[in-house]
Amino acid sequence: MNWPVWSLPSAMGQPGFQSVSGYSACPTVHRDGTLAEYVAMEARNLAPLPGDVDFTVGASLPISGLTAWQGLFQHGRLQAGQSVLAHGAAGAVGSIVAQLAREAGAYVIGTGRAADRQKALDFGVNEFVDLGNDTLEDIGGVDLVFDVIGGDIQRRSAALIRVGGTLVTVVGPTDVRPVDGLTVDFVVEADRAQLSELVQRIRDGRLRTNIGKVSSLDDAVETFNSTERRSGKTVIRIRP
Repeated sequence: MNWPVWSLPSAMGQPGFQSVSGYSACPTVHRDGTLAEYVAMEARNLAPLPGDVDFTVGASLPISGLTAWQGLFQHGRLQAGQSVLAHGAAGAVGSIVAQLAREAGAYVIGTGRAADRQKALDFGVNEFVDLGNDTLEDIGGVDLVFDVIGGDIQRRSAALIRVGGTLVTVVGPTDVRPVDGLTVDFVVEADRAQLSELVQRIRDGRLRTNIGKVSSLDDAVETFNSTERRSGKTVIRIRP
């Protein structure tokens, strides 16, 4: 697994130090993670974090933002005027999918639980489907499905994809295929240029991250082991 990481405010001011946001794809971080005061990684996997972007926002951006970007544009090849079914539209990834797709000129249908409706609408979906009470098939055909759920929802969603459309999924390999379309399962990769594009959108006010619980390093294990439903991206602060 890749881990997002950002520089600590307390390190600012040291010679040669620059505030950065990114995540590492190096083997050492794969093994040990980034819940540490210092982490070694390749500079090509990092992008500068401007001074007007909060560190917590910077920490919440890389994995969710790059997953959404790559799924929509690199694998889904989204075009203006198309329709997107964004599952988990009130979640850390889905909320960014909704915003980026709307900015690109797509019509976005978000899904989630009943309690997620207003949050998903606030993040930019054109309409919302309550998977617990609404009938998914009532939305009609779509050009792109961004799947973060899998299972039966994934299978039903694939049946809604129009000719030439794409099912993009991040839940692992699947044998589910649209009748006349493509299925792409992918794992997010580090990309400095894409991360820089995302950071600029944060600065411009075109993009917001979905931050859930922010905990200290001392509470990290308890936070990650919690059985409570997470409403956004979990962020661990190494230092206060």
